[in-house]
Amino acid sequence: MSGDGAPEITTDGTGLKVTIVAGRWHEVITDGLLAGARRVLGESGADVTELRVPGSFELPVVAKAALENGADAVVALGVIIRGGTPHFEFVSDAATSGLTQVAIETGKPIGFGVLTLDDERQGLDRAGLPGSKEDKGAEAAEAALATAVLIRDLRR
Repeated sequence: MSGDGAPEITTDGTGLKVTIVAGRWHEVITDGLLAGARRVLGESGADVTELRVPGSFELPVVAKAALENGADAVVALGVIIRGGTPHFEFVSDAATSGLTQVAIETGKPIGFGVLTLDDERQGLDRAGLPGSKEDKGAEAAEAALATAVLIRDLRR
């Protein structure tokens, strides 16, 4: 399991503005990711805004808009499940490359919580739901918070 060896991260997000941008596909898995991200951000004391987009392809453009309009960090959540066509590869690459480009262009972090899966079971195992092995929504929120604090401290 990819979560083996993951660091334990707890960050004080007081004073940070964090936007969760989440796709609408695969609602059960996405709702689990959202719950994990909300929990971590709520416990951190960050000011949280939540935006929903049609799918993972739309994550980069809305993440960029959020960061350009005052967010200190974004938590991007999406679910892409492999099908029988190349669509999976195109959407996965667009979301991943797009989010990376936005983070570099804005100089602000994006917690990457986009699951790229072979099947629904893999998503359920990573969604932070009862019986899940991992909570990728929480991990993405922790990464965004910790990186935003680090960048803030470097700029002081």
